[in-house]
Amino acid sequence: MIITGGKNMSKITEVKELVEAGKSKKVGAAVQEALDAGSQPGEILEAMVASMSVVGDKFSSGEIFVPEMLIAAKAMSKGVDVLRPLMAGDSSASLGTCVIGTVAGDLHDIGKNLVSMMIESAGFTMVDLGVDVPAENFVKAAKEHDNVDLIACSGLLTTTMPALKEAVATIKSSGLTGCKVIVGGAPVTPEFAAEIGADGYAPDAGSAAVKAKELVG
Repeated sequence: MIITGGKNMSKITEVKELVEAGKSKKVGAAVQEALDAGSQPGEILEAMVASMSVVGDKFSSGEIFVPEMLIAAKAMSKGVDVLRPLMAGDSSASLGTCVIGTVAGDLHDIGKNLVSMMIESAGFTMVDLGVDVPAENFVKAAKEHDNVDLIACSGLLTTTMPALKEAVATIKSSGLTGCKVIVGGAPVTPEFAAEIGADGYAPDAGSAAVKAKELVG
């Protein structure tokens, strides 16, 4: 048994390293090998999320940039493609639905798209509302879709921080129950997130996935 455990761990380590290096052509096969060696889909997913946290940290510290981040996220999505059919029937693997959008007055979507990819990779079903989203549209989407546990609001401009505040206030006063709100974007700080009543804050896409799991876990 010890030998098998070691083999499993080495396969999972390989998956982690391939995701971190953005080797999207090799990740699918490595995930399949880890499954064949007896690893559970959930633990492989956890390992890939951990890899993206490392990538997120490197991005935050300026060690890597958006292209590398996107390459790693693409590699992870290839791994998730292999796991998805196996996890479809596993309710513990599906963490619920997340509604995401960039707030009213803001047309930036690169950061939001990265966060969306990362949160989806962590096991959520995503409903992406795009950019320039009025506050009430977050609420409308949450009511129209099943099992919405999380709403993610992004704002990249200092001038749209009031729109972020309005979005959180509108969601919180809408009567939606059991729905957490996470915010992020260049001008957003943990203090501002707390001040406007958000349940969580993430400085980058990697930590958004970790925080999303934390909030609904």
